Amino acid sequence: MEAVQKDHWYFVVLIFLPFLKVAVQQKEIVTVRLEEGMVLNCLCPWYGNLSMVSWTKIPDKNPVAVFHPEYGVAFSHHYRERIEFLRTTPMDGSISMRNVTHQDIGLYHCSVQTFPQGPWTRNIQVEDLDEPPEEDEDGAEPPTPEAINADTELVAEQSSNLTVSCKHKHNATIYQVILERMPHGEPWGIIGVCKKVEGGLVGEDYSDRGRVSCTDSLDVSLHLTGVVQEDGGFYRCTFSTDAGVQTTTVLLTVPPAGGFSLSLYMMYVYIGAGASGLILLIAIVALAVRHKKRNKREEYRVKLHPSQRQPNLYENISVCPRRKSRQIQKCPVYANLQTVRSHKTSRQLSDK
Repeated sequence: MEAVQKDHWYFVVLIFLPFLKVAVQQKEIVTVRLEEGMVLNCLCPWYGNLSMVSWTKIPDKNPVAVFHPEYGVAFSHHYRERIEFLRTTPMDGSISMRNVTHQDIGLYHCSVQTFPQGPWTRNIQVEDLDEPPEEDEDGAEPPTPEAINADTELVAEQSSNLTVSCKHKHNATIYQVILERMPHGEPWGIIGVCKKVEGGLVGEDYSDRGRVSCTDSLDVSLHLTGVVQEDGGFYRCTFSTDAGVQTTTVLLTVPPAGGFSLSLYMMYVYIGAGASGLILLIAIVALAVRHKKRNKREEYRVKLHPSQRQPNLYENISVCPRRKSRQIQKCPVYANLQTVRSHKTSRQLSDK
């Protein structure tokens, strides 16, 4: 009974031994400098038969290259004609990379499938060791988006065109400029590089949403066409100069459709001011017309007031001079008579 239990324990150890080795190997991360023709070593220390070697780039686990003893090699589109398997020994899965760019910076995972001991893995970090690390001397983590102070703030409407520019303001000799982008809630990622190589200007464009351009003075800019809300976030330019490393940060805000729009807001302001001015003008004209009518009404009332009437020249004027004698004088008498004659009088006159 004890022998059976011991055999069972050995069987369990043999099953989990490869996984224990894998776990130990995954903790080891080797750092490699980003340079032309760099070698990513993945030499399995075991003896046995190699079944397959696979390289991926994490955290997205994007495939890089695969080697199979029977079926040959296969490369992803981005690494085609740039990677070569060294194969110095039967258990060697190392590769070399040429035509390197800053887009090759990252963490690579090598997996060597062997028989009978199982898989062996290694993680290799490719870094640009000429650039300062993201952490400070105390080992603090990079600042969060809330703690980043932007030197320039831009607001762009959706579907518009925009240029994000970084210009060096100090008098110094610039060797290289790296343009990075931090989308909301994501880490920094390189989208462009401008550098001087043997007196010439070299530009590297990794942006999926725009076009990165470089000038002879190593001012870098990103041209965005048809801005979308996902283009918002922080953009950072890191200048490597003879006076040290200097950075410029730009914050781009893209309001959602139907949200705040500066031009739309200004249009509303202008419309409101114009409407207010028109209403005020109408009120002033109405008051002026009303005041004029009131003045005319007052003048009319003044004319109708008895104290303001003109005297009647015919009132209390004697037409005939008075005589002491009682003899009747023939003087004209004025009277207001109706011009319409009665029907009876007209008939009498006609009979005569």
